Amino acid sequence: MNVFYVIMIPFLGTCAGAACVFFMKKSMGETLQKILTGFAAGVMVAASVWSLLIPSLEQAQNMGKWSFVPAVVGFWLGILFLLLLDHVIPHLHMGSQQAEGPKTKLQKTTMLVLAVTLHNLPEGMAVGVVYAGYLTGNGNITAMGALALAIGIAIQNFPEGAIISMPLCAEGIGKRKAFLSGVMSGIVEPIGALLTILLAGCVVPALPYFLSFAAGAMIYVVVEELIPEMSEGDHSNIGTVFFAVGFSLMMILDVALG
Repeated sequence: MNVFYVIMIPFLGTCAGAACVFFMKKSMGETLQKILTGFAAGVMVAASVWSLLIPSLEQAQNMGKWSFVPAVVGFWLGILFLLLLDHVIPHLHMGSQQAEGPKTKLQKTTMLVLAVTLHNLPEGMAVGVVYAGYLTGNGNITAMGALALAIGIAIQNFPEGAIISMPLCAEGIGKRKAFLSGVMSGIVEPIGALLTILLAGCVVPALPYFLSFAAGAMIYVVVEELIPEMSEGDHSNIGTVFFAVGFSLMMILDVALG
């Protein structure tokens, strides 16, 4: 049950972000969006390095000088998997909501929900993979390290939930429905984590590959979606500063709790 509670933490981050629709103006200011997006990107990059790639390298130490192979192969599989998803199910970048008429805007927002939902799957898998390693007695993975990853992903899920629910509300959808849309975009995370844990017997032998796969998928999201959004327009340095804040916070969490 403790594991169940922890894998729900990232989902709760999404729910909290979606709940912003009840407390804030219908539209999210450009500056606030840059702050939240930059912060989320920083958290995801730090989580990819400290919670996923470094443990992947440590898991493969018995391969000697070839210990980098699982990390590199898994990383590229994660990148290619998200690239394939982007081609099979085309979607918009998170910051590409343009004023082109009500129907078009609503279609764009619907595609945005789909995009965030797809990109939440590897984040859930990342938590599941780390916990699968811990539950099977892997000495290189601690319960607190897995908890740090779950908290970090929850922190970066907060802006994702808000980025979905608030534009939907601005399009005239009721606050309750907009909130539920944000919530549903994050439901794939605990499902992905739980399935990964249940398949631990299959996952653990290839744990270095799965860890780096999740890292590659998360890095793809950062570079493809978050960095372009936080860098466009005026005052792009705000996004950069909060990228550093998010990176630092996640690094502290992982080292202090891990």
